[in-house]
Amino acid sequence: MEFISRRPGVPARLGILPGSFNPPTRAHLALAEAALAEVDQVVLVLPRAFPHKSYDGASFSQRAEMLRALADRHPRLTAASSDGGLFIEIADECPAAYGADVELAFVCGRDAAERVVGWNYDNPNTINRMLENFQLLVARRDGAYEPSGSLCRHIRALAVAADVNSISSSDVRRRIREGIPWAHLVPDVIVPMVRRFYCAPA
Repeated sequence: MEFISRRPGVPARLGILPGSFNPPTRAHLALAEAALAEVDQVVLVLPRAFPHKSYDGASFSQRAEMLRALADRHPRLTAASSDGGLFIEIADECPAAYGADVELAFVCGRDAAERVVGWNYDNPNTINRMLENFQLLVARRDGAYEPSGSLCRHIRALAVAADVNSISSSDVRRRIREGIPWAHLVPDVIVPMVRRFYCAPA
């Protein structure tokens, strides 16, 4: 894990919000802020490679610049990059950065939680072993996530304002392409960057 912008101190309980951040949205920020009721700090993690998508739109360095701007404005947010894209790979990088005793909780929406739990791992018991190492804090996204069986012990619902549930990076990019309002969907501090990175010159 390589830090883009790091808050001082060593948290006892760390929230991890991985994403492609293409671009970061108000929904990402709302997720992070909601998680801060459960954890000491939240780190926004940008993988250098993704298991289910490729880099398009903004470059890695441009996305890192936007995350730095977000983290620098918030006293309990950190931004970092990761060599791994899967939750378990990111979790494996955390002890070296935060110490072996840090408690980890991944922050995500319903869609990401379903993808993590349903991923085709080499061993069908992998998800259970993973959740012995970290918790999931899951927000509604077009519906609530309902974990089954033993997973319930490791997955908690995260309350996020309803007006951000439907915000997505892909919708921001669509609106930019179609020339319709989009700036209200991203944090104010990165609006100029989004305009510079995604909007074609007039």
